[in-house]
Amino acid sequence: MTTSVLALLPELVLLLGAVGCLLLGSWTPRLRQRRVRAVAALTGLVFLAAAVRGLLSGATTAFSGTFAVDETTGLLRLVVGVALLVLLVLAGDEVAGHPRESEVYVLLLLGADGVLVVGGATDLAVLVVGFLLASIPLYGLIGLSAAATAPEAALKTYLVGALSGIVLMLGAGVLFGLAGTTAYADLGAGVRDAPAAAGAAGVVLVAFGLLFKAGAVPAHFWVPDAVQGSWVTSAAFLTTVPKLGAVVAVMRLLEALPRQDVWPLLVAALAALGMTAGNLAALTQGDVRRLLGWSTISQVGYLLAVVAAVPSVERARPAVLLFLAGYAVTNLACFAVLRAEPERVRVDQWRGVARRRPGLVAALGVALLGLVGTPPTAVFVAKVATIAVTWEAGLAWLAVLVAANTVLSLAYYLRWLATCLAPAGQDEGQDEDSTTRRLPAGLAMGCAAGAVALGLVAGPVLALG
Repeated sequence: MTTSVLALLPELVLLLGAVGCLLLGSWTPRLRQRRVRAVAALTGLVFLAAAVRGLLSGATTAFSGTFAVDETTGLLRLVVGVALLVLLVLAGDEVAGHPRESEVYVLLLLGADGVLVVGGATDLAVLVVGFLLASIPLYGLIGLSAAATAPEAALKTYLVGALSGIVLMLGAGVLFGLAGTTAYADLGAGVRDAPAAAGAAGVVLVAFGLLFKAGAVPAHFWVPDAVQGSWVTSAAFLTTVPKLGAVVAVMRLLEALPRQDVWPLLVAALAALGMTAGNLAALTQGDVRRLLGWSTISQVGYLLAVVAAVPSVERARPAVLLFLAGYAVTNLACFAVLRAEPERVRVDQWRGVARRRPGLVAALGVALLGLVGTPPTAVFVAKVATIAVTWEAGLAWLAVLVAANTVLSLAYYLRWLATCLAPAGQDEGQDEDSTTRRLPAGLAMGCAAGAVALGLVAGPVLALG
């Protein structure tokens, strides 16, 4: 018991930090909530220290093997921890003085904790608990946003999330009925001996719940509305953190299932649909938030493409982890840029911004080209690895689709970037004296630099692997 508690020390730190922030916020005047943010940031730092300690301690399991504490969980903790600190900085700039400021920090901590449980779960019952813990804070974060469309976005997310949760629990129940256990390690034998239709139904139902958490096709319809209707902080969270745990969960479930000739094809088909649908929809978007919303749907498609190769190609797993880290820091850079210029909601409103804010547009350029997969960013290295491992796994058609969709995505990313670089029109001159928010602008530049640095380091590391 003591060993299990120590193995889950990072998750416990987040939980205790959230409870501490909740209590402190309840006894703190609304105009002095800054100290709650300081406690949340301190929690994030302690969490990262505990995560590093766990990563160096070696692989183990917790609570009768229901939670894996391995290299994947360790790297997931680090990425989520860094993302959490970035989000707390963004939240401090955006929600300071809001009547529910402390609640935002609590929801960020709890949501991140739930994502870690989803990513580390090796048991269907723990997966269900993690899904609920990761989902409920998400609804609150969207609903608390000040935008007029926030209630509609929260309601849509809640309805899709509630349906997905029910479907996931139904699938877990079916698999438990077939295998007589909820442990991933014993699912294979149970599903292999069961009627094919029943086994397929159980797996597909569980997968649907995880696809909602990842914001992937076909459980993706809530993403663009939620991104457009919520705070930048909430939008950055929902398009980054939940995907990390969900993609890892899909990978763990895929490795546990029998008939490895069938399930990777299902994941590959979902990946193809996701990246193609996301890119085609993004082409038509004039609102930059909806553009990024559809962009994240396509990025999940790329992530699932490399996950489909995990059962048959050994080096696919490090490629997934690199892709998750690279995507997280690059996507956060995009939303930090949006926070730095909150009044520019449409692509055409970014015309001529490069002349007045070259540093900010440089960060945006690195982030957008990074999402495309341009060297030397981390996503470039990850996409090259994705094409290589999918080809090696016998999914040549998927590798071709990844390359084709990468070219297709250039159209809308470059449209936004070209608008920034275009000469300002007469009407845009009124923004000449407006001031960029320095804190999110600096954060965007830092994240963009991180995306490049990670790409420079990751290439040689993957090559050695």
